[in-house]
Amino acid sequence: MSELDPIQLQVVTGALRAACEEMGAVLIRSARSSNIKERRDASTALFNPAGEMVMQAEHIPVHLGSMPAAVRAILEEDHSQGMPWVLNDPFAGGTHLPDITVITPILLDGVLMGYAASRAHHADVGGRTPGSMPADSHALEEEGVVIGPTRLDEPTLRGLSAQMRQPAEREADLRAQLAANRMGALRLSELARRVGAERLSGAFGAVLDYAERRARACLAALPDGERHAEDVLEDVAPEGDLVLRLRATVAGERLTLDFTGSAAQHGGNLNCPLAVTRSACLFATRVLTDPDIPPSAGAYRPIEIVVPEGSILNARPMLVSGDAGTSGALLSRPAVAAGNVETSSRVADLVLAAFGRAQGQGTMNNLTLGAAPDAPPRDGAAGRKDREGRGAGFSYYETLGGGQGACPDADGPSGVHVAMSNTLNTPVEALEREFPLRVVEYALRRGSGGAGAHRGGDGVVRELEALGEMTFSLIAERRRHSPRGAAGGGPGRPGRDSIDGHLIPGKTTGTLKPGQRLRLETPGGGGNGLH
Repeated sequence: MSELDPIQLQVVTGALRAACEEMGAVLIRSARSSNIKERRDASTALFNPAGEMVMQAEHIPVHLGSMPAAVRAILEEDHSQGMPWVLNDPFAGGTHLPDITVITPILLDGVLMGYAASRAHHADVGGRTPGSMPADSHALEEEGVVIGPTRLDEPTLRGLSAQMRQPAEREADLRAQLAANRMGALRLSELARRVGAERLSGAFGAVLDYAERRARACLAALPDGERHAEDVLEDVAPEGDLVLRLRATVAGERLTLDFTGSAAQHGGNLNCPLAVTRSACLFATRVLTDPDIPPSAGAYRPIEIVVPEGSILNARPMLVSGDAGTSGALLSRPAVAAGNVETSSRVADLVLAAFGRAQGQGTMNNLTLGAAPDAPPRDGAAGRKDREGRGAGFSYYETLGGGQGACPDADGPSGVHVAMSNTLNTPVEALEREFPLRVVEYALRRGSGGAGAHRGGDGVVRELEALGEMTFSLIAERRRHSPRGAAGGGPGRPGRDSIDGHLIPGKTTGTLKPGQRLRLETPGGGGNGLH
């Protein structure tokens, strides 16, 4: 096959990008849960037959950088029938349990052309708390249903949904993912028929090589040398903060990110699978280089990531009894609910700080709320009801924006999702219509951004009133340690949280009674430069 000329390369790149964006549109518009249809907590991508990501939509960074591990988990399986696969196991291609990945092989005249993949954060996947994000979990099984790589036929889809709260909603969201993948398969098949299957296969390689060339050129423009950064995660255990360390080395066209010396995996849920750590590193590197580089596996070829096994950034199942590798071995799988959202944010902070960037809020401010089906809402409250007028139960998840760090030439934006999250907020109207909640206040947290020649962005204030009894789980960071500024800029203000005016820890699981108000004040970003 002749090589693509620059114009042909851009046309194919645009076609692949458009296919991924259309997959995302189908997923968002077909989903039932507010977390996907309103907040758009979902991502889509296309892969070649070798499992390399060829293109992704501009969705959720923590999803996209880690999705290749999910595709690798099913590469050696038989795909001759085109049967889709589903998984969420963090130690077999997943991240944390609410993020369910559906992968569909794409066949053209019986030949495997690649894979369409979608990942979505489901509002509940079982476990001991509604929303499947307990702040105090110690083992993976507490956090929900664990799905190893499994063929997703009709009985499996219904069986998995039945193990989760609001099974009809879970089933609808899984079907939306299948529909998104079918759209990706359709567009890729149309492209193959238009340009020829062999030529398209060659185009995949050309897109990856082009992205690699641009990434290498950007890295070569950075000064060679070692850079260091250190930060902490705010653990609730007696041992206190967990230290993370990074040595970043630029050598010509290559970048090595070495996390040796970071804390060991722990008994809480800040543990991070390697795929998530890689995802955060790749996102931060893209910020440091050129965000317009085609988002594909090629852009990451010049980057080496070193993470010791058994550290909090490369958590692994632990042998409890028996001999490793034998059928009688008993493994304990660590909890990871916060690793995907909070630890990933801190990894991105580390990489950006090593290169002199001011820090953003450094947390997703994760809040889950829910009630069992037999918990009736207060009279006049919104929320789902069954045929007898009783509360039908609900699970709700949201992340909150905050302040972004300032740039050397501009203030940081306020009230935005920072780093590894790229979701929207849930509109007040949608929230109050669908759930037994009232939004008392939703505003910028004025003055929370760090001072400097350019100020850090401000966080937000979000206060919710419970209209019925419900459980809540809050997983947040930067409550004790402020986001740092750069080049003499001041730190942003740390976040704080309260119930009816009484402060609560940033990692808390509890119950809200009717009329109680939960208030979250998110961190501001660090400033940049002397004022």
